[in-house]
Amino acid sequence: MIFRSHKQAVLSVLIATALGGVVVADAVAQSRSSDRSERRGNKESAKAEVLFPEATRQEPSVKASSKMGGKLQKLFAAYNKDEYAETRTLADEIIAAEGANEYDKAVANQLASQAAYNLDDIPAAKNYLQQAINLNALDNNGHYQALLMLAQLQLQDDQYAEGLANLDKYFAESKSNKPEELVIKGQALYQTEKYAEAIPVLKAAIAASPEPKDTWNQLLMASYAEAGQTGEAVKEAEALAAKNPADKKAQLNLASMYMQADQMDKAAAVMDKLRAAGQLTEEREYKQLYSIYANTENKERDVIAVINEGLEKGILKPDHQAYLALAQSYYYTEQVPQAIDAWQKAAPLSKDGETYLNLARVLHAEGRIPEAKQAARDAKAKGIRNPADADKIINLK
Repeated sequence: MIFRSHKQAVLSVLIATALGGVVVADAVAQSRSSDRSERRGNKESAKAEVLFPEATRQEPSVKASSKMGGKLQKLFAAYNKDEYAETRTLADEIIAAEGANEYDKAVANQLASQAAYNLDDIPAAKNYLQQAINLNALDNNGHYQALLMLAQLQLQDDQYAEGLANLDKYFAESKSNKPEELVIKGQALYQTEKYAEAIPVLKAAIAASPEPKDTWNQLLMASYAEAGQTGEAVKEAEALAAKNPADKKAQLNLASMYMQADQMDKAAAVMDKLRAAGQLTEEREYKQLYSIYANTENKERDVIAVINEGLEKGILKPDHQAYLALAQSYYYTEQVPQAIDAWQKAAPLSKDGETYLNLARVLHAEGRIPEAKQAARDAKAKGIRNPADADKIINLK
């Protein structure tokens, strides 16, 4: 099942809003496209294979009643023909029948839940599943599959407390250690910000799988990062990047992890490699790279090169943030005319007058007094924290 919201860890840098954090793909997203078709195709729920051989639950001995035999046959026939509306009608009749025993009703609820799911009536599917579980009459295969499906549907609907409680019950009683099921719990814990709890669950899932999906490792990496275990997060990011050298997302995640670990040189190296390969195609990626350089000593010329390249390619928007970083970098490399030009472009785009005030100070220092006075007046008009600072420049003789 899919959880809707994905977290982004944001590193506080000089240009804080420039950066997104780790790109976390849904750890169980691969199962979504096949999930519904698998449920549609799984018509034979009562198979000889024992799915939960170590389950603690004693299987009930009650079987179908003779009174409901014919109705159950019709129910199974309708379900096997994909007649889901008819399946629900027949199931509801059995559930309400006075002569039906607990097994009859449990089976009817089980098939009705599948029919409701295939009809996209998720509230009804959850209700039927809960009734099937409460009746406690299905064999272990049916009982625990119902419990797992209910937990997944609850998590899908952001009912995290209920879903996690049912997952805990499922794992405790069924003794299942299937990695794709453990990941469901790991992702739910991540979504509820229980990062430290998510880590051992995700590690167990990865260890139990002969071929763990990269998205599982991404989720583990993000959990480490959110839990403050940056060193472990970096190790996971490095392993993923080494495994997938051509995967841009893996490389971007590695750069983000290096940034959070304050390893700016390594972050820059990763991003520059992507840039050289022409793989930086989004604004946030150029912002990430120039922000890395802006937070690294003596890298102002790199900031200038990246921003100008991004602007020329039309990938970077000519906004206040880009022009401000450009102005500062020009200024610190003693390219004052270029710095003034960038500040003149940044100031009108600012939400307040502070950029105009900085421009006025630089113009004053360069002896361009009339321009400095006008910039100071513009600063006051747009609003600044201390108008007296602008007045000092405006009142120059």
